[in-house]
Amino acid sequence: MNSSQIQTSVNIGVDVGKANLDIALHPSGQFYSIPNSEAHIRRFIKILKNYDIERIVVEATGRHEHALVQASNQAGLPIIVVNPISVRRYAQAIGVLAKTDRIDAQVIAKYAATLKPEFRPIPDKTSKKIRDLLARRAQLMEMSTMEKNRLQIMPKPLHRSIKSLLRMLQNQIEAVTRQIEQEVAKVGHWRTKMEVMTSIPGVGKVLAYTLLSELPELGSLNRKEIAALVGVAPINRDSGKLNGKRRIRGGRHRVRTVMFMAMLSSIQCNPVFKRFYERLKAQGKIPKVALIACMRKMIVVLNTMVKNQESWRGEMA
Repeated sequence: MNSSQIQTSVNIGVDVGKANLDIALHPSGQFYSIPNSEAHIRRFIKILKNYDIERIVVEATGRHEHALVQASNQAGLPIIVVNPISVRRYAQAIGVLAKTDRIDAQVIAKYAATLKPEFRPIPDKTSKKIRDLLARRAQLMEMSTMEKNRLQIMPKPLHRSIKSLLRMLQNQIEAVTRQIEQEVAKVGHWRTKMEVMTSIPGVGKVLAYTLLSELPELGSLNRKEIAALVGVAPINRDSGKLNGKRRIRGGRHRVRTVMFMAMLSSIQCNPVFKRFYERLKAQGKIPKVALIACMRKMIVVLNTMVKNQESWRGEMA
């Protein structure tokens, strides 16, 4: 390793596997492959600190990237987690059709250098723990729903077994929910945000917890930015004289999913959102489009409330 290599600004692409991390440096073309373990990652980060790093880009791979992301963040290295679809589309655009771990790492490094994806704050330990607990709670809820459906179709001799499992799942759901509440209680400013958000009829604890852990930007952006970040802002699809339908795309999928379920409740118990929903349907909007418009309205209102630390008032919407 010579001094010119050290001084050159580099972009790093990491192809993450369960067993290994394949790492490419751009523009030098250097390549490393290391085991995906905390000990090996710590040793490699000491090497990376010798470089002038512009950004490290890694794809979201379903948790296998977490050890690298946390270690890099703790070491003060600029790491960004991106959507794998974005990288794959970039590879297709530059004509890279072959796919190996080494090629993938090189493509990610070029993607980092060329498109310069924006930095997002890496969740702290509490946020990550709450996110994991919420994911587990959603899994348990899904299993409970499946068992309830089986209770309707399976013969009576099997009902005892199903009901026993349902009781166990309910106990687990309650235990995980208590853990989430305990974690949130540890962070003072989160308690304040929780009180503000849940003052809206239809915004329950699960949505509030999700926003705390998945949308830390809430309250710091303007209305257009927060709607786009969640993925509830309609995107134009116009070309020449053609005016295409506006559709939502991108954004924080998990936030949007939880918000959709919350809005189904809000249009029943919150008169403001109920009137807005009914008015949109009267104008010819299909129910799903009307619900998404209500979600956009809700996230904008929540953003303003958190920014100003104000509780719900009907005129806010």
